Amino acid sequence: MPFTYRVSLFSFLVLMGCARQPYFQPDARVPNAASLRPLGPDSAWVTAGRHYQRGALHNALLGKHYRPVWAMPVAMPVLGLRTAVPGTTLKPGKMGGGFQTSSLTLDAANGRSYVLRTLDKDPFKTLPKVMRKTFLLTLVRDQTSAGNPYAAFVVPPLAQAAGLLHTTPLPFYIAASDTTLGPFSKRFQGKVTLLEERQDGKENLDPSFGKATDLVDSEDMLEKRYDDPTHQIDEVQFARARLFDIWLGDWDRHEGQWQWAVYEEKGRTRYQPVPKDRDQVFYRFDDGLLPYLASRRWAIRKFRTFKPRYEDIEGLVKNARFIDARALHAVTRSQFQQQAAYLQQHLTDAVITTALHRFPPPVYALEGQHTQQALQARRAALPQAANTFYKLLAKHVTIPGTDKPERFLVERLSDTTTRVSMYRITDKEDKYRADSLCYQRTFRTDETQRLTLHGLGGQDVFELSGEVNRGIRIDIYGGPKPDVVIDKSRVRGWGKKTFYYDTKRDNELTKGPSTRDKTTKGVKMHAYDREGS
Repeated sequence: MPFTYRVSLFSFLVLMGCARQPYFQPDARVPNAASLRPLGPDSAWVTAGRHYQRGALHNALLGKHYRPVWAMPVAMPVLGLRTAVPGTTLKPGKMGGGFQTSSLTLDAANGRSYVLRTLDKDPFKTLPKVMRKTFLLTLVRDQTSAGNPYAAFVVPPLAQAAGLLHTTPLPFYIAASDTTLGPFSKRFQGKVTLLEERQDGKENLDPSFGKATDLVDSEDMLEKRYDDPTHQIDEVQFARARLFDIWLGDWDRHEGQWQWAVYEEKGRTRYQPVPKDRDQVFYRFDDGLLPYLASRRWAIRKFRTFKPRYEDIEGLVKNARFIDARALHAVTRSQFQQQAAYLQQHLTDAVITTALHRFPPPVYALEGQHTQQALQARRAALPQAANTFYKLLAKHVTIPGTDKPERFLVERLSDTTTRVSMYRITDKEDKYRADSLCYQRTFRTDETQRLTLHGLGGQDVFELSGEVNRGIRIDIYGGPKPDVVIDKSRVRGWGKKTFYYDTKRDNELTKGPSTRDKTTKGVKMHAYDREGS
């Protein structure tokens, strides 16, 4: 780092000292709005966060980010519980929110629920207690400006064109004197907020969900998925949703950012993804010295900046590794390419233009053209991005069973391909009946280094066959109940390619020339993180 930068940085941190108090604007309403266009009583001129506006030195060190957008006066409707949702009246429900935002459930007279949450964030609780009164709190608070506060409002038309389920958030200002939220009023007075449909429970289903029977969160979905093989994720639809995330530059897509619409179809239950919380769309982070260093691959890699080119797919998808591994293990390269082509076809220039005009007009004047050009460039490169994402997923694929009995069939077809099939074990004579097939995918040796099979709670059977010169390593974890492993496969060479992990008791292992017995007296190898705990 050049000497002048080191001196400037040191001086800057010393000047910051303790956390700045107070930090946030006391009221989002623009103090002197006389020079702005007059508005009616149901609207107000507001700024999402004029406290993020800083000088040239600050911007050089910590990034300009979206500070002009946060400080830009925009016209916004004032929240009225009788008018926010046409045809119904809202009333305060339960207080919620994560570590950074305040959120409040608003219940409608028709039985549906909505969520009201603040647009600005306070990462106070994300820091260790010893750091909450230091300059680090001010530093972390300041970086909220890397997010575009109005980006979430642009997403619905894009998601609609992409054929994805979605919420439709709306912006509202809460008057500083508003008391209609009862005991929660003080938490929201003078704030800019986002109001959107609550995607939880069958009572919140609307016609856009078609024949869905329920809406559940990721934890509940995964619990059902691992309990019964007839419960399956719509992985191809999830692949489209994840490519859509990548296109938007939305890096924060962990399992808590998804709900799942439930569909009952011919004896099977299908879960279709419903994304929520679009806080990091169009993220802009690396335009200052400290954020640039912090976002390097050896540092906080997930903080990817939205640009016309995809700069680091692995960093962009890092936060979603848990749910990606569990909801994309059946999707092939060709299916990813099909979904990329679908998005290219449906996310037209006209769709993008219409969506970006959901920015407030002053914000569109600042960001609209630049964002459109970036989206168009990223759309053109989406097949390459999809291929990079697929290759990351394909390196190590985990295929879990359920707590019911299953039969895993691994066929080493050639030096280049291995097919894995999973069947429900039924009482019928044909053990490979098509209607009992739960999973099937052919893997390539040059893409996949390891396949991990988890039997989970059922009494499972693992059968391996085929004789090849080169092959993928197969790791088998039988689970707590008695299992059978029959390895008739052979991969020529010095190294073993089938590894069996289980307890020594009550399991039946028929070893082949490529089998390595890793059974032990302990039960630690039975562990599988089902819900992200």
